Formats: sequence, structure tokens, C-alpha cells
Amino acid sequence: MNFKIKHKIPGRIRVHMGQSRMSFDQADTLQYFLEAQPGVTKATVYEQTQDAVIEYDGELKELMEALKSFHYEDVQLPDSVRSSSGRALNAEYKEKLIGHVAKRLFTKYMLPLPIRNVYTIWKAFHYVKEGVLCLSKGKLEVPVLDATAITVSILRRDCQTAGSVMFLLGLGEILEEWTHKKSVGDLARSMSLNVGKVWIKTRDQEILVDSASVVPGDHIVIHVGNVIPFDGVVADGEAMINQASMTGESEPVRKEKGGFVYAGTVVEEGELTIEVKAVSGSTRYEKIVTMIEDSEKLKSAVEGRAEHLADRLVPYTFLGTGLTWLLTRNVTRTLSVLMVDFSCALKLAMPLTVLTAIREANAAKITVKGGKYLEAFSEASTIVFDKTGTLTKAQPTLHSVIAFGEEKEDDLLCLAACLEEHFPHSMAKAVVRAAAERNLEHEEVHSKVEYIVAHGIASYVGEKRVVIGSAHFVFEDEKCRIRPEYQQCFDELPLQYSHLYLAIDNVLEAVLCIEDPVREEAKQVIRELKREGFTKIVMMTGDSERTAAAIAKQIGVDEYHAEVLPEDKANFVQQEKEAGRRVVMVGDGINDSPALSAADVGIAISDGSELAREIADITVGADSLQELVYLRRLSKEMMRRIHVNYRAILGINGSLIAAGVTGLIQPTTSALLHNTTTLALSLRSMSWKVPGEAGQE
Repeated sequence: MNFKIKHKIPGRIRVHMGQSRMSFDQADTLQYFLEAQPGVTKATVYEQTQDAVIEYDGELKELMEALKSFHYEDVQLPDSVRSSSGRALNAEYKEKLIGHVAKRLFTKYMLPLPIRNVYTIWKAFHYVKEGVLCLSKGKLEVPVLDATAITVSILRRDCQTAGSVMFLLGLGEILEEWTHKKSVGDLARSMSLNVGKVWIKTRDQEILVDSASVVPGDHIVIHVGNVIPFDGVVADGEAMINQASMTGESEPVRKEKGGFVYAGTVVEEGELTIEVKAVSGSTRYEKIVTMIEDSEKLKSAVEGRAEHLADRLVPYTFLGTGLTWLLTRNVTRTLSVLMVDFSCALKLAMPLTVLTAIREANAAKITVKGGKYLEAFSEASTIVFDKTGTLTKAQPTLHSVIAFGEEKEDDLLCLAACLEEHFPHSMAKAVVRAAAERNLEHEEVHSKVEYIVAHGIASYVGEKRVVIGSAHFVFEDEKCRIRPEYQQCFDELPLQYSHLYLAIDNVLEAVLCIEDPVREEAKQVIRELKREGFTKIVMMTGDSERTAAAIAKQIGVDEYHAEVLPEDKANFVQQEKEAGRRVVMVGDGINDSPALSAADVGIAISDGSELAREIADITVGADSLQELVYLRRLSKEMMRRIHVNYRAILGINGSLIAAGVTGLIQPTTSALLHNTTTLALSLRSMSWKVPGEAGQE
């Protein structure tokens, strides 16, 4: 591909592609290609100018060579990238804005006055119709006020004021619709499925395959805690399905043979084999968009109060207009009051502030499922952390396998990996990863596996029962024993590691030592969260008292609870709420799901289980706890902006009404200033960033 360097500084370069026109698809393809290059930290492609701005920290020569060899047809653009592009939407609304402004300029300066007046009256019918419809429903709300202001202006033969009011109202509507669609689209796409691999069932075994290779009619197996990637019919098994993300149902729904399941729902208990009916992700996306647009989840409490207040203020605006007429008998002053209302700004600026905050979070790879969760996060005083995979690194590693019998360590690791690969837990992934790194091939030699939440896994190899999991599960629930000659070895197990116990036929055969180091940023994040207003920071873990105490001391939490079960976490959250505190729960596993549901705000971290991400109100995509500090600052900034906007709206519009009543400004000026300040506040609500960038202090 031919290109020309337009500008270059260390770490940043702007190039112009050698083509006369660039389509949206080509721009997305080029950006996808550039971002995949080694050393490229950020790439932005502008299809209008055929330019690309590239930020990099690698070798420029290698980047230039890659660009020279680039051809659009050589790059396979993933459907997920194509569908998540906002280029077409942005172009559409830019055209609408330009067209709206151009139409106003043309009618104002090019049309003769009589024709301009006729056009203004014709255009006013839309607003009058909306006002009449609102009145016919017994409501005295903003459309009635807009219709009255426009109608009175026309009756006074002041079509210029009426035209200005309608122009500004239309401009505000386009901007609101643009921001709303973009924010909802970004949110929906981030909530859409991202399932890379699935277990497909053949006659005698399960095979892990790429989800893109699945076709209608295939049978896929969905294990506990996993998301269902396609719409389908249950061919075998039974399970409790969490459908909250699709239907809003709070309780899991039982599905058995013959039942229909939806893409995006999660197996909470049990296991299913489903026959795939549809592999397209578009229906899932469309359902989510509809859910978000119709759901009250998008509205924070303060946003809802502002909108209700906006409608309640309309009658008082009419009352003020009537009182001004009675006291002054001056039509000009009376109209100055009518031209100003608090409602437009309240109903426009507040939602835009919330949607912009959600958009900013999404840009930082943080998915927020509604404004009310940001509001709750800004006000929360207690934050509860799960330990494994949350305060510790999301990818624990296997340090060693200690055999407690005659079996070889590699054989025991193979068996453990064979069982663990079916389940979405960070420690399970560590076992599977260790087997792969040692090039150990493991076949599916076991029967159906059973996952016991927060305890472990059980299955059969031939006639032998095999269990792997926590000490509580293996020794207390399963009553497994240790061979006497290995008791001393067991007593001397290194305490700095987490332990997985593997037993066959009720005899301990191996202990897998998992190294689960605390995240480097954990201590600093705890300190920052305290500075940001959290008064109680708690760590909860299933680990032993000794291990929990050491980690709690290391990172500086206020209190910790060891050897807890999922219900213990949920009960603690409920107790905190009953004490009058707003509670945030941060976790990543299936066993965190009850607490995530119980908290005012449930946050799932990084690549945790699908169930945790589905239930959580906020999902942090980046592998860093620092995003929690950013989120706290973002939520507090959102609330600050809302309160600042509220005070500004009351102050500005109150001043305009006072100026109109005293005769300092004319109705035309009053309407212009009102709509201009409303638009300015709305634009300000759309363009702001939290102090400090995500992932930084």
C-alpha cells in the first residue's frame, strides 16, 4: 500500500494512505491491522481524510515495512470488530447536524420573509401536535410548554423567535439522540457475547473447538458456570439457567430436555447438551439494545428525580407566566417568562451526563450496566474483596505437584488437568496451563464430571471415584484419608501456596501447590480507595486463617474473613446493608455470585467466570485493580457534574426569568439565551473526563 508521512514525532506518526476514498469497512480494517502490529499502542484512522495516526513504542522501521505490505484483501476483519464500529452512526449524525444548521441558515437568509413565515408556521404544527397529544393524556409537561411558547410567538407575528426556538430544540434533540444511541450501542456491544471456544459433543467424547466453526444442528455441552453461546433446544441434561440479562427474571429457571435456551444466559447449576438452532449474534445484540433502552437500569436515582422534577416544574412555569401578566399587564414581560423553562435543561443535561459517564467507563474497558450503579458506587462506604483471582493475580500458576503415593507426578497432573479443564476458575486454569506447558497430553478417560460450587470436582475413572478440590471437600465431605507413611509430608506442606487435593477412591494421591501472588497494585489500590472515601475494606477467602491473615496484613485491609463459603459472603454483604451502609462486592468466580447479587454494586474483575460477569452490575475488563480507583473517581465526578448542572440550570433560568419580568431583556433574547445555555450545558455534559486517566494514579 502506498502512503505518505504527513507528520512525525518520537512515538507518534501521521500517515496519509494513497487512495482517493476510504470506506468505513476499509477504515476499520486498517485500524484493526495497525493495532495488531507489535509495538503499536494506539491507532486512529480517519476515513474522511484517509489519514491514520499511530502511537508506538517499538521500531518505526518495522511499522513502515508492515504498512508497505498492507493490502485490505489480505486482512480478515472479525465480525465482532465490524459490528462494534461506530463510524456509520457518527457519519449519519454529523450529516444530520450539518443539514439542520444549513437548513436554518438557508431559510433565515435566502427565503423571502413571507415564504419564511409560512415555513415556520408549517414547521410549528409538529410541536403543537405534540403539545395537544400531551394535554389529551391529562399531562401538563414539557411538550405543552414548548408548543405554547412557539404558538404565542407566532400569534404575536414574531416568527423569527418561533423559528429560533424550534431550531435550538431540534439541535438539542439530534445531539441527545446521537449521544444516547452511541452510548447504548457501546454498552450493548460490550455486553454482547465473546465466547471463543465451546465443547462440541461427538458420539463418544467432547471436543473443544472454535465457536466460529459451530453450525446449526451441532450438539454442544455447557458446563456449570458457563455462558450459553447460541440459541438452541436442550437435547440432554437439566440445569438451572440464569436468564436475568435477557428476561430480567431474578430467579434461575429450570431447563430440561426439549426446553429452549437463549444465547447469553448462564448455567448456574447442572449441565446441558443443547442442539444449536441459530449461530448469529445479531439477535442477542438486538435483544440487549432493546433491554437497555427499555430498562430503568439506565437511570440513576438522581437522574430520575431530575426528570420527574422537570415535568413537575411545567405547571409552575405557567403559573409564573400568569402571575406576571396579572401583576404587570405587560405582554412582553409575560412572554419572557414563558420562553424560559427549567424542564428542557433538566431532561437533557442529566441523562447525557450519566450516559457520558457510562461511555467514558466503557472506553476504559469497564462495562457499567446502568447509571444507578455508578451513583451507588460513588456513595458506597464498604467494599468487599474476594481474594483468589481478585486481590491475587488473575492467573495463578502451578508451583509443584507433590505425590502421596506411587503414581508419577506427570500422570497425576494429567488427571487433574483432565478434570479441571471443564470449569471456569482461575486455579483450574492454572492446572490446565501447567499440563500444556509440560507438553502432557490428557485424554477424556473419566465419566461425567460433577462440579460442587466452592468445594471441588468429582468424577469416575473406570470404577474409581476421583475428587479434586479444597481440604474441606476432600477430607470432610468425601472422608478421604492420608496414607500413614505420608502424614509427615502432609504436615509439612508449604503454607505460602494454595493447595488443591487430588484423591482416588478416598485416598489422597497428590497435592497441587498453586502459587497465587498478591497483585502488585493491591496495596496501593487499597490505600487509594480509603482516600476516595471507603471507610471499611474487607477481604473474604476460603483459604486458611493463617494464609488469610498474612495477605490481609500485606495489603492493608480493615478486616478479613477466612474459610468462608459463598453463602457467608452473601450474608456478610446483607448484614452491612442492614446496618445502613452501601456495599460494593468485587469478585471473579462462581462462588462470588450470591454476594455479587446481594451487593448494591457487584463488580466482576477481568477474565472471571461467565456467571460472575453476567450477574455483576459492573465488569472491569482490564487486568488491574487500579480501574476501581478510576471508577470511584468517575462516579464521583458524574455526581458532581449532575449537581453542578442542577445548580446552573436553576441559577441561569431563574436569572433569565427575573430579567424578563423586570424588562431587562426581550422575549426573543430570553428564548435565545435559554436555549443557548441549555445547549451549552448539554454539550458540556457530553464532553468531560474524570481527573486522571484509567489505570493511573
